[in-house]
Amino acid sequence: MVAKITTPNSISKALNYNEKKVQKGVAQCIHAGNFLKNAKELNFYEKLHHFKRYIDLNTRAKTNTLHISLNFDPAEKLGPGKLVQIATTYMDKIGFGGQPYLVYEHHDAGHPHLHIVTTSIEENGRRIVTQNIGRNQSQKARKEIEEAFGLVKATSKKRADAMVVTNQKIQYGKNDTKRSITGVLHTVFSRYHFTSLPELNAILKLYNLHADRGEKDSRIFQNGGLVYRVLDDKGNKVGVPIKASSIRFKPTLPYLETQFKKGEEARAPHKQRLKTAIEFVLHQKPQSLTELVAGLKDEKITTALRENAAGFVYGITFIDHRTGAVFNGSDLGKGYSAAALQERIKDKAATLGQPEKLVTKSPQKNITRSSDKDISKSKNTTPSQPLADLLKTEKDEGRIPYEFRKKKKKKRGFNL
Repeated sequence: MVAKITTPNSISKALNYNEKKVQKGVAQCIHAGNFLKNAKELNFYEKLHHFKRYIDLNTRAKTNTLHISLNFDPAEKLGPGKLVQIATTYMDKIGFGGQPYLVYEHHDAGHPHLHIVTTSIEENGRRIVTQNIGRNQSQKARKEIEEAFGLVKATSKKRADAMVVTNQKIQYGKNDTKRSITGVLHTVFSRYHFTSLPELNAILKLYNLHADRGEKDSRIFQNGGLVYRVLDDKGNKVGVPIKASSIRFKPTLPYLETQFKKGEEARAPHKQRLKTAIEFVLHQKPQSLTELVAGLKDEKITTALRENAAGFVYGITFIDHRTGAVFNGSDLGKGYSAAALQERIKDKAATLGQPEKLVTKSPQKNITRSSDKDISKSKNTTPSQPLADLLKTEKDEGRIPYEFRKKKKKKRGFNL
């Protein structure tokens, strides 16, 4: 869990922000702490009036409003009841349990999160000191809540095997575009280790998002710009592109370059785990790349295939959700590129239909009789390929080590 506290200029500004989200259908007020009515019975003016009753008791205070966001890992599955418990516990632990506050659950980002609006003016007109509240009270409360509710810890970024990223896809027209993109990027940058723009886009596609430099002759590309585009479920770009520089933490190309360098080092320890998983699935003899992809999914690995217009697969990227490591196939080694894997699958598939060899007490004798019989039946015909293989008599000594091809000297006996 990550907690962020801001102090807006006015209570109406913080309240308006959340109420507009409710009107758009991307948020809902799930709890009203220390109000005379429950959240569903309160209208906007009743909420604002109740806060102002406290604030008007101290007109000298420079700040009187707190706007708090509690952000949870995408793997968390938290219902409204559990979210209210967490919010109530958090407010108690930071010393605001007796203050009026509203809890809003938002649905416009790639991770579950809450917004809490409250005032720092008490019922007696005194102002609660909020200096260093984020570093002191909030940090302590966060750690205790993570333990009490079994949440994913913000410090360790523990990854849950049950994570399913497709549940967090951006739905164009249903979510606030910029906030959804910001939420997805925060999740991806904190969870995954990638080293290039194609690797990043392999992950972002799982969320219906794409980082786009534009065409090479475009002004965006020539000026070193970057935009983020929402995709539909078929992978087509929809809506208006969002400039990277307009997003709050500015995930521009220079920012991505720093992420690529970090990713190179962070993913290295997980390379062998990924190769082992691929070999395990290959050992099960998949009949196609599609079967390989399905098998790797059981190992919590998403496989992104890159195809040209003709449907030819020319690239492959592996996303390991357990470790966050992202690798192009060729970066894993010679045998893991798209072409090499297709060849390995083809070779394995070719052996599946071959009959088992018949083992008898005298295999060479049986083979000779079978060959003679077949030859007599087809003197004027060309042998079939399996039969031709049996009739081969050439010695391939090139594959036998030299020392085993030396003729052994006969031992001479001695008369005593």
